[in-house]
Amino acid sequence: MSAVVDQAVTALSEKLEGGTFDAGTVKFVIEDEGAVIMDGEGVRAGDDEADCTLTADADTFQEILSGELNPTSAFMSGKLKVDGNMGLAMQLGSALG
Repeated sequence: MSAVVDQAVTALSEKLEGGTFDAGTVKFVIEDEGAVIMDGEGVRAGDDEADCTLTADADTFQEILSGELNPTSAFMSGKLKVDGNMGLAMQLGSALG
């Protein structure tokens, strides 16, 4: 597992209220680094099946987490790809603030 994925798990756990995402299972694929799963059990590194998969490079992911880049803007500009349940992706964007 990469340091980027480890940092992502920590940052997402802190951002999600209660450290869990109860709306469904979301996977965030960080290109060339690995994947993070967010669900009702918490946030962890993994490549499990998910209701929604978000894909971005490490820089885009860092910008979204830091608040420098709005997830919707990232999607509209092609920096963030969404596969699966778009409503779930929007809920996650709101949860991350």
